[in-house]
Amino acid sequence: MKTEQFLPIDRLKPFIKTFLIIESENGMVNRILPGTSIVMAFKIKGSVSYAEKGIETSLSVSTITGLRKSHRLLDYSKETATLLVIFQEGGAAVLFKEPLHELFGLSVALDDLIPRSTVDELEERLAEAVSNRHRITIIEQFLLARVQEPVADKLVDTAINEIKRAHGVIRIKDLITNLPISRDPFEKRFRRVIGTSPKQFSSIIRLRSLIADHSEQENLTEAAYLAGYFDQAHFIKDFKSFTGQTPHHFFAAGPYW
Repeated sequence: MKTEQFLPIDRLKPFIKTFLIIESENGMVNRILPGTSIVMAFKIKGSVSYAEKGIETSLSVSTITGLRKSHRLLDYSKETATLLVIFQEGGAAVLFKEPLHELFGLSVALDDLIPRSTVDELEERLAEAVSNRHRITIIEQFLLARVQEPVADKLVDTAINEIKRAHGVIRIKDLITNLPISRDPFEKRFRRVIGTSPKQFSSIIRLRSLIADHSEQENLTEAAYLAGYFDQAHFIKDFKSFTGQTPHHFFAAGPYW
């Protein structure tokens, strides 16, 4: 597998974390853990599919994927290349006016959100591009055309920063203590901007932080306790849903996304 990363131009940095181009010459299966970013994907060549509940689904040429609470195995065919647009938390809400929480757990064709004619034109331009840098420029032009005087939601941004600072170990009632909003409207606003509930977002951050901070010398039971798990069985169940493996097998298996 070969990956190439491109940072967005300054005007897109508030909305886009990064662009990635993933190429697989011999084919591969990639384990994707839940993350906090909505992702757009454009197939440059080859095919990509995933299996869920025994059903294999091929991804469209242009796809947008919402947040998830469980892992996914992506199967890349031989000689596959895919361009990923990884949004900042809340960044997709600036470019798409649809309720993004409805994408939770789903990957849908991009023309479910924008006109098919626009997608056709974009796919045609990408097919004619002569280099990866050229493809990134085409995607940036497409995104810039959809940005119209964006205003960041500072309240949601504040909540996200608090969740990250607490490594996801925070109760919603404590989260909103210093925010000028009550719980119900806060949760609706958070879902609309981020694409999932603050509770589910915190859960993703909690397990991502536990995995990122893990070392071979660390006692996993103690790590689970610090992450707010007081029941070992509950921790293992959540971890297996999140990664597809038990903690022991996951940390022995190697790279993940």
